[in-house]
Amino acid sequence: MSELKAKLTEAMKDAMRAQDKDRLGVIRMATAALKQIEVDERVELDDARVLATLEKLIKSRRESATAFEAGGRPELAAKENAEIVVLQSFLPAQLSEAEIDALVAEAITETGATSARDMGKVMNILRPKLAGRADTGAVSQKVKARLG
Repeated sequence: MSELKAKLTEAMKDAMRAQDKDRLGVIRMATAALKQIEVDERVELDDARVLATLEKLIKSRRESATAFEAGGRPELAAKENAEIVVLQSFLPAQLSEAEIDALVAEAITETGATSARDMGKVMNILRPKLAGRADTGAVSQKVKARLG
């Protein structure tokens, strides 16, 4: 069992003991998503795959919250945002803006990128370094601005 999955399982037990129904529901939803992937693909997920799945769940919640706010349903948006907070607690510490800028500059230098056409090369180097520690969409915008 991956370290991150074990952490999720332990957090689920803690939420049960504390009778924190909201947190328990989010953690159960996340573990169910992980289990579904394992069953569908007949694999044991490693930490990198668990991290990617958690990021996907967070992205989905962000999109839902934005849609609910646009639709005039702030109470549903607040629920989605609360779920994001719980899911983010399982991700590694987020990188600072300065750290992200340094990684972007390093990747651009490493690939010799000069224009927006080289963006794919730069992002391929950055993705593994950013996994769970920064929003790749926002970093992509930074890369585009530097190369554009």
